[in-house]
Amino acid sequence: MFYVYILQSLKDKSLFIGFSSDLKSRIIKHNKKQVTSTKDKSPWKLIYYEAYLERKDAIGREIFLKSGAGWRFIKKQLEHHFNKTPKTG
Repeated sequence: MFYVYILQSLKDKSLFIGFSSDLKSRIIKHNKKQVTSTKDKSPWKLIYYEAYLERKDAIGREIFLKSGAGWRFIKKQLEHHFNKTPKTG
């Protein structure tokens, strides 16, 4: 299995979109500050993921979610989550 996932920083509520073949260990790495791009905003909470059988499909989905249309999809798909999550700043 291959996973595309969205994490939310518990520090500042920012989002991170990633891809992994081992979702559990990848989240642990994010929270142990072993991922350069996310270490400054740890701890992270998994808020969404999708599973794929083919690596190329998961990578394509990750690329889409990082696009403008992908961000619009995320906002709509997770609308209830974002409306109940207190804003910071």
